[in-house]
Amino acid sequence: MSEPIRFASDGLQLAGLLHRPADQKPHERRPAFIVMHGFGGSNQGASGVWAARALTGWGYVCLQFTFRGCGESEGERGRVICLEQVADARHAITYLQSRPEVDPERIALCGLSLGAAVAIYTAGMDDRAAAVISQGGWGNGERKFRLQHTGPEWSRFMAQLTDGIRMRETTGRSLMVPRYDIVPIPPRLRDYLANDPGSIMEFPAETPLSMFLFQPEEMIARISPRPVLLLHGAGDSVTPASESMALFKRARPPVELHLIDGADHFMFAEDNERTVTLVRQWIERYFPMPRHLIQIK
Repeated sequence: MSEPIRFASDGLQLAGLLHRPADQKPHERRPAFIVMHGFGGSNQGASGVWAARALTGWGYVCLQFTFRGCGESEGERGRVICLEQVADARHAITYLQSRPEVDPERIALCGLSLGAAVAIYTAGMDDRAAAVISQGGWGNGERKFRLQHTGPEWSRFMAQLTDGIRMRETTGRSLMVPRYDIVPIPPRLRDYLANDPGSIMEFPAETPLSMFLFQPEEMIARISPRPVLLLHGAGDSVTPASESMALFKRARPPVELHLIDGADHFMFAEDNERTVTLVRQWIERYFPMPRHLIQIK
């Protein structure tokens, strides 16, 4: 029950997949989730595929879309600008509200890594987002980068940002930066990116600058009284779990934080049964399927 779709965002056509539950009846409107991929990925990444499959299996309509400049979506390839991704997420809500299968008042956001940060920021400024699930997200770009680039690496990272600004101002062209110079990922986890055919390996220097300045933690308190679930691998080797802890401190009820022992950054793709149970139980409590439809099994 998956349908390739496209929708407009600031004049660009974004690619997506709309997943509908097999038992959804004609003219029946269901609650929905928008699943947003991580940094430089696409809607074909393993974490997003798992999330969409699980949510649809529990009875929800699910939109998996690819941000501009990534995968099969239009836009300058590799240009990942956080506030532009927020605009894409808001247009995704507008698109889902137009679909006859969807209850327009019950659309939640499920973000992964950078997509989680975008989900939090989006929900903070757009009250059409009814709930948020953040997996491996972060709240402050500068703080996150300081934790990811320690020792001499910090000076080198900051020099890249400075060189990128200078090159753009003097030549009008962008300095291109390798993926792992922006967000280091241990070799043992890189297969998760290799298995996503939409993964981008080089970005303009404007991308890390955008992430450096992005601060979703300034928006999370605004989401209340809509519910937020923060999930993070306790041993996350890409984005430290302290980022979700910082988000939790800034949030207002209802909010839950779960640090998952034994899970790493791509926990939705790691087939961790504890994660599945936590997500299912949280949805049953905070974003349930209406009783006259179906119940999560």
